[in-house]
Amino acid sequence: MTITGLVTGFVVLVSGVYILSSISDDLYSSRRDLALQDSARATLAAQHDLDASDASDRGSLSTLAASVRRTVQDTSSSQMVYLRRQSGQIFFPEAPPPSFTNRMLVDAVSPELAREVATDDNPQYWQAVTFVGEDGNAVPGIVVASTLNFPAGAGTYDLFIGYRLSDTQDTLSFVQRTLLITAAAMMAFIGILVWIMTRVVFRPIRAAADASRKLAAGETDARMPALNDEYFDVLSEGFNDMADTLQSRIRELDDLSEMQQRFVSDVSHELRTPLTTIRLASEVLQGQQEGMAPGQQRAVEVLGAQLDRFEVLLGDLLEISRYDAGYVTLETEATNLVALAHEVVDGLQPLSPGLIEVRALGGYAPVDVDARRIRRVISNLVGNAIEHGEGRAILVSIDSNASAVAISVRDWGIGMDADAVEHVFDRFWRADPSRKRTLGGTGLGLAIAREDAAVHGATLDVWSRPGVGSNFRLTVPRADSISTFMSPLPLIPDDVAAEDGDPQATGGWLRRPGRRTRREKRR
Repeated sequence: MTITGLVTGFVVLVSGVYILSSISDDLYSSRRDLALQDSARATLAAQHDLDASDASDRGSLSTLAASVRRTVQDTSSSQMVYLRRQSGQIFFPEAPPPSFTNRMLVDAVSPELAREVATDDNPQYWQAVTFVGEDGNAVPGIVVASTLNFPAGAGTYDLFIGYRLSDTQDTLSFVQRTLLITAAAMMAFIGILVWIMTRVVFRPIRAAADASRKLAAGETDARMPALNDEYFDVLSEGFNDMADTLQSRIRELDDLSEMQQRFVSDVSHELRTPLTTIRLASEVLQGQQEGMAPGQQRAVEVLGAQLDRFEVLLGDLLEISRYDAGYVTLETEATNLVALAHEVVDGLQPLSPGLIEVRALGGYAPVDVDARRIRRVISNLVGNAIEHGEGRAILVSIDSNASAVAISVRDWGIGMDADAVEHVFDRFWRADPSRKRTLGGTGLGLAIAREDAAVHGATLDVWSRPGVGSNFRLTVPRADSISTFMSPLPLIPDDVAAEDGDPQATGGWLRRPGRRTRREKRR
C-alpha cells in the first residue's frame, strides 16, 4: 500500500505539474497574443493621427501628444500608456516631454526593452513584467513597446502599453485549486481502493501466516481454512495434509519419548530390589573373606566395587529420567559457593595424586541455588579433572561480578580435540573408552551436570586442547531476572591466552539459557 501510494502520488504530481504548466503556457500565450494585437491596433491609430496632424510648435505638439495618449486608451483595452522621446536623437526644443497615465508602467519599463526598441527594426517588442502598486501588491503583466514618428521634426517616440494579467492569474489559481482538490480526491480514492484490494487479495496469505504461526508455536491442531479460491485451496489442502502428518509424527514421538522415560524409570526402580539382595549377599561374602582363597577375595572386592558403580548408575538414570520427564524440584537456599567448592575439594583430594588448589578471587556473597545440584556439578568437574589430569595439579577458581558467579576447574592433563569437545556433554560418551576409570564414573556425569546448570539458568562451558589440558566453567546468574551476564572468569586459561594471543580469553557476554524443565522453588 505504501509503495502504491508513493507511485500514485508521484504520477499524480507529475501529471498535475504537466497539466498546470500546459494550461499556464496556453493562457499566457493567448493573453500575450491578444495584447500584441491590441497594441498594434492602438499604435496604427495613433500613427494615423500623427500623420494627419500639421502641428509644428511646442504647444500644438504637446496637445498632439495628449491626443495620442487618448487615442491609444480609446482603441486598446489598457489604460496604462507611457510615451517618451527616444534617446540619442538631435535635440529639438519644441519636442513634447515624456508623459504617462500610470506610474507603475514607468517603473516596469526595463533598460533592455528600451534598448531593443531603439536598436532593432521590429515593429513590436514585449516583455513579461511585474507591476507593483503603491500599496505594495504585485500583479503580473506584459509591456508592449513600439515607435511613433512625430511631425515637424519632433523625432521618434517610444510607446509603451501595459497589460495587467490579474485575470489570467486568477484563472490559473482556480485551475490550480481544482487540480489539487482533484488530486487529493484521487489519492484518497486510490488509497481506499488499494486497502480494500489488499484486504481481499492478501486474506489467504494472512490465513496461511496465522496457521503457520500457530503451528510453529506448538498448536498442532492449527489448520488453514478453505476460502473458495482455486489456487489457495490447493495450498490449504497441502498445508493441512502436512500439518496432519506432522501432528501424527509428533504424537508418535511423544508416545515413544514417554515410553522411553517410563521404561528407564521403571527399570531403575525394578532393579533396586535385586540390587539390594545382591548387596546383602556381597556384604555376607565380604564378612567371610578371611577364610577364602586369594582369587575368591579378589572376586568379592570386584563384586562390591561394581555394585557401588551399579548403584550410582541407577541413581543417575533416575535423575536423567526426571529431567526427560520435565519434573525437577529445586530446593534453593542462600549458598556460599566458595565454601561449597572447598567441601567438594576436601572430599575428593584423597583420590587425586596431585594437589587440588582452590583459588577464590570472589564469590563469597551467598547465591540462591540448589546446593545439592551445584555440589554435584562441581564434583563431576573435579572428578573428571582427576580422571584425565595425568596426576598433575588441578586449579579450582571462583570469582564473581555484579551479575554472576563463576567456578572453573582447570587441569593440565591429556585434553581433547575439537570433535571431543562437541560431544563431551553427550550421554554415555567417553573421550577414550580404553582408559581406566579412577572414580568409577557412569558416563552420565557431565550430561547431568549440564542439566543441573540449565535448570538454574546457568551455563556450563568447556575449553580443551590436546596435550595442554581442559578448563570447565560454570557461570551462575545471581537472580532469575538477569537474562544476559558477563562471566567473571575467562573460558580460555590465562597461560594459554598469553602464549597465543587468543581473543577468546575474556569472559564474553552469555545469554541465560531457556528453561528446559518445569521448576518448583522451595526456600
